[in-house]
Amino acid sequence: QKIHLKSICLQYQLYLLLNSHFFCLLKNEMGLIIFFLCAYVPKTAAGHCKWAEVLKDLEQIKTSKDIDVSLYTANTDEDVKCQEPVIRCFFLETKVILQECLIKNCSKTADVFNIWKNGNASLENNKLNSTVSAKCKECEEYEEKNFEEFIQSFVKVIQKECK
Repeated sequence: QKIHLKSICLQYQLYLLLNSHFFCLLKNEMGLIIFFLCAYVPKTAAGHCKWAEVLKDLEQIKTSKDIDVSLYTANTDEDVKCQEPVIRCFFLETKVILQECLIKNCSKTADVFNIWKNGNASLENNKLNSTVSAKCKECEEYEEKNFEEFIQSFVKVIQKECK
């Protein structure tokens, strides 16, 4: 989410610059350079993995000893058509971890909250796959695994999305 805000701020500044001086800028060499930079910046921002912040927070919580829950853990090798439901399942289970942390006052509560918040924001803003195959499993159909196995699978699924 932090990355998206920086990108929006930069794009807005470039928009203001171009909007006020667009045609004047194109008449000289510096204007052309700025124009090409403006065209390039959104592409580099879009190329960045939208799950980068989630991955950082997953790394923070994976060694937590005060989180002890069993969670439905989706398979990391699910069909490509099932990617969206798989990721949604992981974020649903993150809410379970968050509730557990709030009850037990875990040391990693803020990191878990960030995972849940950033993940859900990304899912809402960028639908992964508009059509979901009928053969995709519901979250509750997956095997329950311990916290450590859940995090390992979660990281694999997110990393696969970032490739």
